[in-house]
Amino acid sequence: MAIIPAHIVDEIIQTARIEEVIGDFVSLKRAGSNLKGLSPFTDEKTASFVVSPAKQIFKCFSTSKGGNVVSFLMEKEHYSYPEALRWLADKYGVQIPDDKPATPEELAAISERESLHIINEFARDHFKDNLHNSNEGKKIAMSYFVERGFRPDIIEKFQLGYCMNSGKGFSDAALAKGYKMEYMEKVGLTKTKDDRYFDFFRGRVIFPIHSVSGRILGFGGRTLITDKKVAKYFNSPESVIYNKSEILYGLHQSKGDIIKYDQCFLCEGYTDVIAMFQAGVQNVVASSGTSLTKGQIRLVKRYTKNMTILYDGDAAGIKASFRGIDLILEEGMNVKVVLFPEGEDPDSYAKSVSTTELEAYLKDHAQDFISFKSDILTDGEDDDPIKRAEFIRDIVHSVSLIPDQITRNVYMQTVAKRFNMGEEVLANELIKLRKVKLDQDIKRSKPRPTPRPSQPWDNSEAPPEDYVPPEYRDGNSPSPIAKPVVALVDHNEHDLMRIMVRYGSHALEQKQLNDEGEEETFETSITELICHELDIDELTFNHPTFAKMHRIIADALGENTLLKSSYFKRMEDQEIVKFVSEIEMNEREVSHNWFSKHNIYTNTEKDKLQAAVMGSIYSFKHSRVEQRIRKIQQELTTKAAEIEDEDLMLLLAEQVALEHVKRMIAEKLGRIVVR
Repeated sequence: MAIIPAHIVDEIIQTARIEEVIGDFVSLKRAGSNLKGLSPFTDEKTASFVVSPAKQIFKCFSTSKGGNVVSFLMEKEHYSYPEALRWLADKYGVQIPDDKPATPEELAAISERESLHIINEFARDHFKDNLHNSNEGKKIAMSYFVERGFRPDIIEKFQLGYCMNSGKGFSDAALAKGYKMEYMEKVGLTKTKDDRYFDFFRGRVIFPIHSVSGRILGFGGRTLITDKKVAKYFNSPESVIYNKSEILYGLHQSKGDIIKYDQCFLCEGYTDVIAMFQAGVQNVVASSGTSLTKGQIRLVKRYTKNMTILYDGDAAGIKASFRGIDLILEEGMNVKVVLFPEGEDPDSYAKSVSTTELEAYLKDHAQDFISFKSDILTDGEDDDPIKRAEFIRDIVHSVSLIPDQITRNVYMQTVAKRFNMGEEVLANELIKLRKVKLDQDIKRSKPRPTPRPSQPWDNSEAPPEDYVPPEYRDGNSPSPIAKPVVALVDHNEHDLMRIMVRYGSHALEQKQLNDEGEEETFETSITELICHELDIDELTFNHPTFAKMHRIIADALGENTLLKSSYFKRMEDQEIVKFVSEIEMNEREVSHNWFSKHNIYTNTEKDKLQAAVMGSIYSFKHSRVEQRIRKIQQELTTKAAEIEDEDLMLLLAEQVALEHVKRMIAEKLGRIVVR
């Protein structure tokens, strides 16, 4: 792909609004000057995901992920750095000059995941072109969509298409453009048998399946022939980019309305979503014919806690779907059910009434799960004591899955009134069922690995001399998702780099003796001071991320340039972006009201920078001296017999000198060194 110029990268990042981008994935609510929501990276019940619109950064406290808007897209959508920038440029209308599609040679160098996305995007465009511009597509497929009542704008919005019935028209077109058969097979677009190949979706209308951000993950294809031996729908197989249990059809198009109305309607198929959408009810998704999963429910939970399931009049199908209701309750969500008239489904009903009538029906016929299950289970069998006990136990079981105790108790009161039973009897049954669930959860749970403690890095060795940061290696780009560096972070290194990034351009007064031996005062930046102190003692950072940042800062100083935190936030290295974002997210601003209203002044780190900087420098040096002393002691203990007398004396002399330096530094720090 064409390289994006640095000034365009700056324009993209400055134009993009992180709260808008993340708001497409997470329902955010105001929390002071920040926004909070449930983490999109893990399942949680208490919001720990924070977005700072002022600083244009995010922090997920449950997973420790953080960074800027580009970092978020790379983590959430598995974009590479250039892909994330292009996605933002497209969203915010920033023009990238000389942009061009990947050549087959460049495509071969892109990761498999990205290659699969690219071939899917080509397929979508190919199928759309077939629908709109081929005689076969217009005559057969477009006629079908028109017959179903789909408007042109809706066909375009959902990017519907058609795969020609020729057998291998798509496959030939993709091969001619340089796409690999290997990837075409992996996403299920092409099938091979012996030495032959053919289009998997041939002769079918196409429903692209999007990720939340709009990437093409797979396709659904509906046959246009009435042969009962032919499956009505084909769906893309699962791949590294398509996991059916984690995807909901239509969520890309409907997430805005789901957040707006704090409500999500769930139906079964592609055409149900499209028909409802066209009718004006646009907070709707579909499970695409698969049984509802926890992953799909959690996907909705990012945007709303209220889900309404839309059923047609098939009683057998409704009973089979009770498990879905239980899964929704188990996730702590509110669930209601709407049952359409016999012979109707969301698709047919949406087309037969006006928008006002449809909205009224959905509102007036929404039942809570207790009323709904009671009506279905007791149909004609309410007088049978055994049956009655069974369906009461079934409903109490559903209530027992609700995580919140108060909500459970409210529903138990409803059950007791509906079936005219004592609350105590039902409560005892509820307790038994909760105990069974707890035991099952304990058995299913596996112990989590103990995280490595964050402690000073007990390794005096510097990174290998041949270490080269990934972005400096010929022909390589950083991984789409930055991998954590396998190294313990020395808190002294962390603090010194934090001060350089946060306050590097601030000036401090320093004193020195001039040629006449007189003391004079001069100003220097904090960055220059720290780099000078490290240089005179030939010290570097051990941690690869900090070592890289130190090199960049020192190189810029050589050109009389002081780098600010905004520079690092625009970098491609996501470990650096994450570090800088965490610094900014952890800042605590002291309210000016403390002084203006209460005449109380609170010192901040900025107010005592001189002491903070020198303290950090001496702590850093002290830790390095200790590391070297430990290394010498280790050598004297384990290798004394192997060391020549002269070398042994040198080591002992170095140890004595280092102990003296250690005491001097400790005195400056105000520490007490116990011998």
